[in-house]
Amino acid sequence: MSSAITVRDYQNLIDGQWVAAADGDTFERVSPAHDVVVGRYPSAGVEDLGRAVVAARRAFDEGPWPTMPGVERARILNRVAEAIRANADDLAYVEALESGKPVTQAHDEVVSSADLWEYAATLCRHTYGDTYNTLGASMFGMVLREPVGVVGMITPWNFPLLIISQKLPFALAVGCTAVVKPAEITPGTTLRLAQLAQEAGLPEGVLNVVTGPGRVIGTPLAAHPDVDMISFTGSTDVGRRVIEASKSNLKKVELELGGKNPQLVFADADLDAALDAVVYGVYFNMGECCNSGSRLLVQRSIADEFTARVVERSRTVPVGDPLDPTTKVGAIATDEQLSKIVELVDSGRAEGADLLLGGGRLATERGRFMAPTVFAGVDPAMRIAREEIFGPVLSVLTFDTPEEAARIANATPFGLSAGVWTRDLDTAIGMSRAIRAGTIWVNTFLDGYPELPFGGYGESGIGREFGRFSIDAFTELKSVQMHLGPRTSWWMPRPGVAPR
Repeated sequence: MSSAITVRDYQNLIDGQWVAAADGDTFERVSPAHDVVVGRYPSAGVEDLGRAVVAARRAFDEGPWPTMPGVERARILNRVAEAIRANADDLAYVEALESGKPVTQAHDEVVSSADLWEYAATLCRHTYGDTYNTLGASMFGMVLREPVGVVGMITPWNFPLLIISQKLPFALAVGCTAVVKPAEITPGTTLRLAQLAQEAGLPEGVLNVVTGPGRVIGTPLAAHPDVDMISFTGSTDVGRRVIEASKSNLKKVELELGGKNPQLVFADADLDAALDAVVYGVYFNMGECCNSGSRLLVQRSIADEFTARVVERSRTVPVGDPLDPTTKVGAIATDEQLSKIVELVDSGRAEGADLLLGGGRLATERGRFMAPTVFAGVDPAMRIAREEIFGPVLSVLTFDTPEEAARIANATPFGLSAGVWTRDLDTAIGMSRAIRAGTIWVNTFLDGYPELPFGGYGESGIGREFGRFSIDAFTELKSVQMHLGPRTSWWMPRPGVAPR
């Protein structure tokens, strides 16, 4: 399969022009599954980033985009969605090669990305402020919702097209302009998206994309004084650095960070359905997913039997070439990530957890693949129960009561999502209230809809993406107070009329 893979060459998009890095530097991406070069990209520097910010600033301050009628912006966003669908096979292929994820999964994510653009297009025509006609006979109030300005977007390598589509169309919908810095190991689909947006009629300078290392252009983007907001998805540690950099001009910050998400399986649940969701939830995208269901909390009375079924099912999960349509678990994205996974697995062994399956790298002729791994006998204090592993590793913990389940579920600094499996309505609602997380799935897992907000509590982030609430991050509110009729003078009050 790898012998047929060809290298693709890309350029940055700055002010409507496709350009190389100012100094001509480039970098390459080697497919994590095939060990061959699949892409070559500009290695942008501070000069390139500066030009991109200038273009976005000019497009916002002087261009037509912020004041364009919503219906016209909506037409462009809908054309982007149509183009994504028309190019779904190619986009999925590029993403599978660069990220290592199964191509069938990548295709599903491309289609979901188009859905996000289509939903965001509706917000172009349905972004509202408010009016206040209750302030007295002489006063009328309005609240205007205005675009925040230039938005810097830094996206991760695990869902490159999907995550930029969680941000960019919503910012564009309300009239913002953008400078995007995709992860350097998976920039291909973001650059292809920029090409499709340009062809759909997005004005010059509204969208700019620069590729290169985060330490070179990511931090300066977060710190840039002409950037009004930064939207970042990635690890919690890097999120802290983004916040620190953003202090230069106290810009708005929206963060979608890590997770250590539990699936709670009660004894009364549909155990067949729960079994499928538990295995899917931890091995989806090789576990390289902020929503990964990496903790299984199972009621003690069924723990042994259910855990045995999880191990049995996990043994059958197909791991291999992401271009093979039968593959469910592809390659780990980088050697660094694989080393981190193995190190945390080793810590689980050292802390006394019971390794039931996997536990190491698979022996393959090429690529980097991790065996599906299951630990039982996990204590909530162990690292594998507290830290985000970002790999195909499941930690099984047990509980007796709903109250204990909630305590264990909340025993991490994260609060992104959780799954609850039960047939009892009181338990379902009670757990939904007790678990501190931005998304609670009941008798399902990893579903998502453009209409529903997504984000986390605690160290899982700041703000929400998706849904009508997503525009809160990309807008400012302005109060307008209009006085009607004669105004009482403070300096020369009218006789017999008290100031008010």
